[in-house]
Amino acid sequence: MIEAANRLQTVEEYYFSKKLREVNALIADGNPIINLGIGSPDMQPPKAVLSAISASFDKPQAHKYQSYQGIPELREAISGFYKTHFDVNLCASTEVLPLMGSKEGIMHISMAYLNAGDTVLIPNPGYPTYQSVTKLVGAKGVLYNLDEANNWMPDFEALEQLDLSKVKLMWVNYPHMPTGAKPIKSVLEKLVAFGKKHQILIVNDNPYSFILNDSPKSILSIDGAKDVCLELNSLSKTFNMAGWRVGMVMGAQVHINNILKVKSNMDSGMFYGIQQGAIEALKCSKIWFASLNDVYKERRDLVWQLADALQCTYDKEATGLFVWAKLPVLLESEAFIDQVLKQHHIFITPGTIFGTQGEGYIRFSLCATTKALQECIARIK
Repeated sequence: MIEAANRLQTVEEYYFSKKLREVNALIADGNPIINLGIGSPDMQPPKAVLSAISASFDKPQAHKYQSYQGIPELREAISGFYKTHFDVNLCASTEVLPLMGSKEGIMHISMAYLNAGDTVLIPNPGYPTYQSVTKLVGAKGVLYNLDEANNWMPDFEALEQLDLSKVKLMWVNYPHMPTGAKPIKSVLEKLVAFGKKHQILIVNDNPYSFILNDSPKSILSIDGAKDVCLELNSLSKTFNMAGWRVGMVMGAQVHINNILKVKSNMDSGMFYGIQQGAIEALKCSKIWFASLNDVYKERRDLVWQLADALQCTYDKEATGLFVWAKLPVLLESEAFIDQVLKQHHIFITPGTIFGTQGEGYIRFSLCATTKALQECIARIK
C-alpha cells in the first residue's frame, strides 16, 4: 500500500466536489434539480472577447509556451483597468502578475510566504480555500469571527487580543463572500494600519467588485497599502469567464517577484488566445457592467421572493453574486438545505461550509435564469 502524503490528512475533498456528485446522481435518476448552489456565471462573455480568442488562433505565437508573467499587453490592460475603476496606479511590468484564476493565487501566495508553523488569520465565515491551502502548506489557520451585528467586518479589538507573534498573513475578502458585505474605506484603512503595526501581509481577495455594486474599492487605493498588501482579482464573475481561468495579483514588486518564483515553477504560461480575450474584457465600458447588473437585479428580486417563501431574512444592501439569507431560529443549515433538495429538488448552499459563523444561514446563487428562479418559487409555494 502506497500511502498518501501526510498533508492530505489535514484536508477533505472540496464540499462542492462531493455535493455535486450527489446532485448529479439525483439528476441521473430523473429528478428535476435546479442548482442555486454554485456561483458559475451562466451568461456569455462580451462578444469582443470571443472574437479576440478566435482571431488569435492563426497568430504565429499562439500555440507556443507563453511568458510566466503574461504578455506585456495583458499586464498593461490590468494596470489600465485598475487606474480607470479603482484609481490605483500600478507599474505593469513589476506590480502586476496574471494568474490562471485567483484560486491559483491563493496557493502561490501561501507557498511564497508561509513556513510550517506560521500562523494565518482566516475570516469566519469565508472562502474555504483559505483554510485548506493554509493546511496544505503546513501553516496554522486562526479564524477571526465576522458577524452580522458588525456588518461582517473584522473586530480589530478582538484581533489585537490574539497572539500575533507568528502571524504572517491575513486573508480578507471585500466585497465579502458569502455575505455580500460591501467594502468600507475606513475598514480598509484599519486593515492597512493593522498590517503595518504587526508586519502582517494583508491579502484582499476582490473578485466581486462589479456585481451589483456601484462603488468598487481596492485595498491598494489606501495610502501605504503596497507596503503590506496584495490584492487578488479575477475575470470570472465580472466578465462571465469563470472557465477561462484568468486572474491576477497586484502589489509591490518585491511581493510579485516572490510569487513569481513559485508560479514559474508550476506552469508554463497562460494560453495566448485567452490572454487576448482577457485584454478585450478589461477594455469594456461601463455599459457592460450596467447591462450585466440589470440581469442580476432581476434575478436577485426573484431570489428575495424565494427567500421570503422559505421564511428567511436577508440584507437588501448586500452586493455580489449571491444572496446570504438567515434561517428562522433553531433551524440548522445543512439539514435545511437537504430537506429543500429532497422535497423541492432545489440545491442551495449551507452557510456552514464557510465556517462555524455560517450556521443558521444559507446562500443562494444568482447564476440561474429567471425561468428557473420562478420555477423554484412555484415549487416552494
